[in-house]
Amino acid sequence: MKRYKIQYPISAYTFPREARIHQVQFDDKYIHIELTDGRALAVPLRWIPTVQNASPEERAKYEISHDRTMIIWDPDKCAINDEVRISDYLEPTKASNTVAERKTEYRVKPITRKRSAMARKPRLHR
Repeated sequence: MKRYKIQYPISAYTFPREARIHQVQFDDKYIHIELTDGRALAVPLRWIPTVQNASPEERAKYEISHDRTMIIWDPDKCAINDEVRISDYLEPTKASNTVAERKTEYRVKPITRKRSAMARKPRLHR
């Protein structure tokens, strides 16, 4: 087995602990979000229809939440009524917990068939 010298100790690396918004910009296809720790995130506008279908002037009327984790459009100040939570685009989520599923969830009662007493298998007693 060949051993290699470790070039840098683990303490030399940076691991982000939180995602806080520093700056937000828009182009025709993306919301570009710069985080306070230096990371940059580009979210396709098509993922957020309310923002995609708004004019560039309306998109620019956003606010950053006090804890710097959300981009908010106040319907009293612009034509958009939505919010973008950064953690939704950085962390993996379970399918049942996604924002889209919460907004479009339908409750469907499963179809169950009642079997007649004759069709049931007899239980064996031991």
